[in-house]
Amino acid sequence: MSTRASIKGHPIHPMLIVFPVGLWIFSLIADLVYRSGLGSSSWDVVAYYSLGGGIVGALLAAIPGLVDLVGITDSRAKRIGIAHMVINLVVVGLYAVNFYLRSQAGHSATIPVALSVIGVGLLSVSGWLGGELVYVYGVSVEGHREPVEHRR
Repeated sequence: MSTRASIKGHPIHPMLIVFPVGLWIFSLIADLVYRSGLGSSSWDVVAYYSLGGGIVGALLAAIPGLVDLVGITDSRAKRIGIAHMVINLVVVGLYAVNFYLRSQAGHSATIPVALSVIGVGLLSVSGWLGGELVYVYGVSVEGHREPVEHRR
């Protein structure tokens, strides 16, 4: 089933989710580099801004994701889509708290890093569900057709 949130038949949501996912994973990596003592305090700053960029990216990706969810007609796929959305909302909430905690002077390093680990774990579950929607239920997938150059 195709999606209305697309550009020339290409769904927008999968194009946008790579940014928050990549930024949040990189934020965790930057945290681990800094906390291990392998990097300077610049890594802590990189982790902070990567985390913030991920929040912005997630909010932008959520709009076409919601359009896709509303268009799902299969009841099983709809339940999976709702679970995918709820987990993503929890993840954004975790990262918003994480961002706030990091903004406070003298913040503890343990809780923000733990929230990042939990966030990446939940992202993995949500990504699995998103993959289920696309690869099993065909959500946001146009009907199979040959590439343009092979059409008659």
